[in-house]
Amino acid sequence: MLIHHGYEKLANIENFADAFVRPLHLPFPIISSYIAAFSEIVGSWMLITGVGVRFGALAITGTMTIAIYHAIVTSGFNIYLLELLVLYFGSSVALILNGGGIFAFDHLIMQRVKYGLDE
Repeated sequence: MLIHHGYEKLANIENFADAFVRPLHLPFPIISSYIAAFSEIVGSWMLITGVGVRFGALAITGTMTIAIYHAIVTSGFNIYLLELLVLYFGSSVALILNGGGIFAFDHLIMQRVKYGLDE
């Protein structure tokens, strides 16, 4: 789902920067907007493929942290606005803490490294 949000940001990066980044007075709003979009797109693909799961989840966690902060600053504790953001945040934190599991490519790569290429 985040891949879609990332592509929406890229479709009109100026609009995203004006609506979400500049109100928070973050430095370099256009660059920050690209970072947000690519962290959602690349981070999501990392989770889907199981390669670099913790790094992808970390990128998503960072973006969701700022998104939650923006939502609270602009709209208060609006549960309908925060609900999806908190779900993305919680899921990505869980993946940071636990990794991708035994079916992730990361796990398979580490098994090969740990036990050698002969097996």
